Amino acid sequence: MSSPEAGRTETGDGLGAPRHVAVIMDGNGRWAARRGLPRREGHRRGVEALRRTVRAAGELGIGVLTIFSFSSENWSRPPAEVRDLMALLRRFIRNDLAELHRSNVKVRVIGERAQLDRDIASLLREAEDLTRANTGLVLVVAFNYGSRQEIARAAQRLATEVAAGRLAPEAITADLIAARLDAPDLPDPDLIIRTSGEQRLSNFLLWQAAYSELVFVPLYWPEFDRAALESAIAEFRRRERRFGGLVVAGAGT
Repeated sequence: MSSPEAGRTETGDGLGAPRHVAVIMDGNGRWAARRGLPRREGHRRGVEALRRTVRAAGELGIGVLTIFSFSSENWSRPPAEVRDLMALLRRFIRNDLAELHRSNVKVRVIGERAQLDRDIASLLREAEDLTRANTGLVLVVAFNYGSRQEIARAAQRLATEVAAGRLAPEAITADLIAARLDAPDLPDPDLIIRTSGEQRLSNFLLWQAAYSELVFVPLYWPEFDRAALESAIAEFRRRERRFGGLVVAGAGT
């Protein structure tokens, strides 16, 4: 993803919609627990919320939607829950990929893939390959993703270039680091939404979030819908985006 300066936008598409929305989909387990249901049912209902959100994002003219689907820290969860999450991912791609393709959605994946099960890695690659030429909503799936790890990978790439004599250490800039992140061609998120009422980023897009507006929604992820997305966008429109300077003209209502 691009540097904060390159990713800046005043009011998204000029009508108030942010160009890039990122979502931390939190609260599946707590939603289920409050209803006396197993956690896997919360995750299953979370997939339904994801379908609603992808559809709504496309209808609202959002250009990029990034979802935090599975963090690099999630492997520490109980093995049975990890298996359930992997099974849900497999079913989502197998069942929904054709519909995403018909809807002109372009799928991108960020995160570390080297240690993934072969079939998971293959499904992620298939989703990207099938939708590569699509021109509608860009759906970025952050899978096995951690922002600190992403930044470390970028640093390793730069260190390799320095060691090879292709780059001087003093030539390293913030823009060069940003250019070596997982999706440097995409704009930084204008708006980051986290559900469940928690108010932290949890190692999600730390570099890219430098100038993002943060909206924390007191709904569990399975409850999230188009109305909740529109409410978060309305809150975004009320903000004044300064990017470290003066108010950007037209950046609020």
